[in-house]
Amino acid sequence: MSYVEITASDGQAVGAYLAVPEATPRGGIVVIQEIFGVNDHIRDVCDRLAGEGYAAIAPAIFDRQEKDFQSGYTPEEIERARAFIPGFDFDACMLDVEAACRRVGEYGKVGMIGFCLGGTIAFLGATRIGAVSAASCYYGRLIQRFADETPKCPTQLHYAAMDVGIPPENYEDVKAHRPDAEFYLYEGADHGFNCDKRPSYEPTAARLAWSRSLALFETNLA
Repeated sequence: MSYVEITASDGQAVGAYLAVPEATPRGGIVVIQEIFGVNDHIRDVCDRLAGEGYAAIAPAIFDRQEKDFQSGYTPEEIERARAFIPGFDFDACMLDVEAACRRVGEYGKVGMIGFCLGGTIAFLGATRIGAVSAASCYYGRLIQRFADETPKCPTQLHYAAMDVGIPPENYEDVKAHRPDAEFYLYEGADHGFNCDKRPSYEPTAARLAWSRSLALFETNLA
């Protein structure tokens, strides 16, 4: 496990956390952060994937706005993290994600998993980056904005039934536009249910979504 630097095709340097298993990796997975940066939770996701045999990399997708940003989940930190969204450049971010794909592509086929903002980025990775062989997208509110785009690989969409930030009209619209994606709704779960550092952590939903994500990668990255 180490911090590395990757370079996008436009020359932008981006920091990233890289976790590689001791044994020969069975593929590579790009982990896309929430709005809180490559923090403890995202690094833990990478480490868990390395424990499953994958090389996992999490690019710091806010580096174009502020280098090395990361935070926790207090109301003040949440407000600070949300300030990145209005000026966020999705097209530039895809260059950074492509660079991350190239970095772990040396280990085999590439999967992608993302949370919140990262869930939307993972969806765009599935639709726009040919190197992505599977994508698992958790509670990506802005997927609705891009729902007309067609994934080029098997894609999962995970939503929480209690998430007031992503109401049913949002995810039902995505579901209607994207019958080609696997759609999962977790009853009793709220936004951020996968993160055990947040009050909204819901272990039953987290375990089920994680098992589905691992099955997706097992099938498509082998």
